[in-house]
Amino acid sequence: MERFYLITGHVGRLELLVPQGARLVQLRIKDQPDREVRRQLARARDFCAVYGAQLVVNDYWQAALDLNCDFVHLGQEDMETADFAALRRKGVRFGLSTHDEPELERALAQDPAYVALGPVYPTLLKEMKWAPQGLERITRWKAHAGKVPLVAIGGLTIDRLPGVFAAGADSAAVVTDIQTAADPEARTRDWVAACQS
Repeated sequence: MERFYLITGHVGRLELLVPQGARLVQLRIKDQPDREVRRQLARARDFCAVYGAQLVVNDYWQAALDLNCDFVHLGQEDMETADFAALRRKGVRFGLSTHDEPELERALAQDPAYVALGPVYPTLLKEMKWAPQGLERITRWKAHAGKVPLVAIGGLTIDRLPGVFAAGADSAAVVTDIQTAADPEARTRDWVAACQS
């Protein structure tokens, strides 16, 4: 699994950042009508194909099926309504969010492509009902997940990256540090380099 996992909220931003070296990118669209969601997903799908990047569709698993996207990310709430059988039939891989032991058990039972743990550190982007998980939780999660890749998310910075990987994470998902950067393109290149070193 790619060590750098970019998460962005608009296809326009994705088109700026994927050329900087991001090879795994999640499009997390919020509060848009279905037509706009599908427009952005189709554009992102085609753009990522040109750059050899893996697009992950956040939440909209039905649109992903309809548009022949091959990877989705689902939160715990999305798991309630997702048709896992339909996803498997079309060969769509999926990653699942987890925050505590029961959620991890539930996620691993679905045989996901990865499980995500967060927030590792305090995060500014969205209000979280979960306290920061910390590095020890990464180590515990990885021991439990075994061969299933573990994605760390929440409050990650390049300075925190060595500790996150040393604790056992396979991939670092980044949102705020790039979104709030003065030069997001340069910051993406910095992240790509840091994850490769």
